Amino acid sequence: MRDKLIKSTESFLQGHIDKHIANIENLLNNNVALAEHPDIIETIEKELDVVAGYEDKLNVLKKYFGGSTSRELLNERVPGE
Repeated sequence: MRDKLIKSTESFLQGHIDKHIANIENLLNNNVALAEHPDIIETIEKELDVVAGYEDKLNVLKKYFGGSTSRELLNERVPGE
């Protein structure tokens, strides 16, 4: 259950990171989006702040709780399994 909760939290955080990166990519590559945002730099900065917050949380989760990836690697090295 613990591993499932960690993996779910990782997926949740990564999903939000991906969403906000897509927003930034859209702002950078879509001329129509530029017209909708009078201060494009400020808008990108806000998106970057959100990405940084989610990345911080993801890093803390992995550092202190191992994250599902490191758990899976540990389980692969267990002899006899």
